[in-house]
Parts: sequence; structure tokens; C-alpha cells
Amino acid sequence: MATSATIQEIIPKALDATSDPPTLFDGTTRLYTSLLCPYAQRVWITRNVKGLQEEIKLVPIDVQNRPAWYKEKINPANKVPALEHKNQIKGESLDLIKYIDSNFNGPSLFPDDVEKQEFANELLAYTDTFNGAVVKLCKGEEGSNGAPFDYFETALSKFDDGPFLLGKFSLVDIAYAPFIERFVPFLLEVKNYDSTQGRPKLGAWIDEMNKIEGYNQTKRDPQELLAIHKKVFAAA
Repeated sequence: MATSATIQEIIPKALDATSDPPTLFDGTTRLYTSLLCPYAQRVWITRNVKGLQEEIKLVPIDVQNRPAWYKEKINPANKVPALEHKNQIKGESLDLIKYIDSNFNGPSLFPDDVEKQEFANELLAYTDTFNGAVVKLCKGEEGSNGAPFDYFETALSKFDDGPFLLGKFSLVDIAYAPFIERFVPFLLEVKNYDSTQGRPKLGAWIDEMNKIEGYNQTKRDPQELLAIHKKVFAAA
């Protein structure tokens, strides 16, 4: 399993509206991120699991008070994550995890097997559908149910050469992990809904993910995430 070596990283202070921009295109590879954003966390995990903490500099952005230069100079969409590499800036989390896996050293996080590649692309394409359906469940919207978790449980049954979505740990697990990290505790605490009940493979997947150091390095305080999502979902 790819886990990355344990590297103790000091997380830089987030840049805000009062902060000066870094010197762009000076040869430094930078990952512009937010420490609380699940989309940005996907790219942060990929960086860490591949052991690129020294090669890709982490640049946290305060998205509640973001600097004007971020939209002007980094990402016109004014979103995180963004990657500055080889005099270019790229965005979109799913594109970035593939880009980092293909263009940097470290363990490969995408399978060579054609069948697994096809299933990987299917699962990556489903991420927005999964997240949207679980958000409805978190909000308690009429007609919402555990179907996205059933899909996830079924997906975990397709390959038997490991506990992850493609058997072996891959970018697909990284794509889902930040959202599972947020949704499952929220549903349990606020909605009294245990996402792992009757879904043993999902429970095992969560346990295995929590053994991956490169992922653990990116996790935030569960209580902090819970408080944020109580506000986001306007929980009663």
C-alpha cells in the first residue's frame, strides 16, 4: 500500500487580504490550498502520499478573507486548489490529482490494468453525484436516502485484491476520502444515521484509509469540521 514516508511538516500560515503574493514563476512548485476545503484536500493528500512535501510547496489561502491578487494572478475562478508548476497554473481537483500522479515522482496511484482504469474513470465521474446525494441526506431533504453509500459499498466489492475501491489504494480513494471524512461523522452525530451500518466494506475502507499517513497529515479536527457542517447544513 502506498502511504508515503512520515514527514513532519510545518503548515504555513494562510495568506489573506493583507498578505503579499509569492513571486510567481520563480521555479517553485506551489499548491494553493485551503486547509478546510475537501476539494483542495484531494490534491494535498496526493502530494503527501507521493512524498512530494519538499517538491511542492503548500500555500494555504484564507478563503474567508482571500487576497485580491489570488483571483488576478493565480486563479481567475478565485477557487482552490490551484497548482503552479513549470510556469503554468492549473486548477480543478480531479485534474490536479491526475496531473501530479503523472508528472511527479513517487508511487503510481493509477492502475495499469485496463478494467481497473475503466472502473476508476466511472468512479471519478460519479464523485459529484455522490456528494450531491449525500448533501441532500445531510440536509434531510425529502426523498434522500442512503443510496450513494450503497453504491460505494457495491463498488468496494468489485475487486478482491485489497480493501480499496480498485483493490489497491489509488487516486479514486483520494477523490472520495475528504468527503467521507466529513459526511459520515455529521450524519452519525446530527442525523443519528450510521453510514457504515450494514455496509461492512465501507467501515473497513474507512479504517484502512485512517492507516495512510499521507492522508492523516491532511485531516482536520473532527469537531471543527462538524461545527462547520452544522452551520452549512443548517442542522436543527
